Amino acid sequence: MTRGSTLSAHPLSRSTGRLAIPAQTRISPASLPKLPEPPELLDGFNALPADEASHRLLGCLRNLRWARRIADHRPYPTVEALFAASDEAAYDLTAADLAEALAGETLPPLPDDAYEAAHTALGAAHAAYEARFGHAFVIYLGDISAREALDRTLEAIRSRLTNDPDDERIVAWEELRRLARQRLLTLLADTGR
Repeated sequence: MTRGSTLSAHPLSRSTGRLAIPAQTRISPASLPKLPEPPELLDGFNALPADEASHRLLGCLRNLRWARRIADHRPYPTVEALFAASDEAAYDLTAADLAEALAGETLPPLPDDAYEAAHTALGAAHAAYEARFGHAFVIYLGDISAREALDRTLEAIRSRLTNDPDDERIVAWEELRRLARQRLLTLLADTGR
């Protein structure tokens, strides 16, 4: 789907098979925050062989087409440009691409000292979510502490269980996009050393 196109009533466009992402969730490169970046931050990533870059990008968003597209468009001059490319490639995910990406996701880990009841509650909520939507629950937790992550995850699962499946597909896509950005920063840090 291209920018500025109109949305159908369903998140999956019948004509293109692509997810129809509401315009307000799309991010223009000009609106991205300016990130301080040392010159070598992108050098290691930009210098990776294409196959290795694609393989490492799969750890950011588990879809081969997305990973290849990001790898093939290197070199990126700035982190902002990489994020914009990541978002644009994510906008073009088909329903099958989204299913592939979601299949590789797992729940955020619980703190080591979480009570058995917390494990049971999270497991039951996730099972109900998977039964309703047919895929793993994904959530971007940003800088949430491990202690808060459990409550936030349980609250989000319970809240999102009320979503229509088409609406939830869009929410899951948005969470994956945000997770991909976070994981891209980790990848850049690893390859920039």
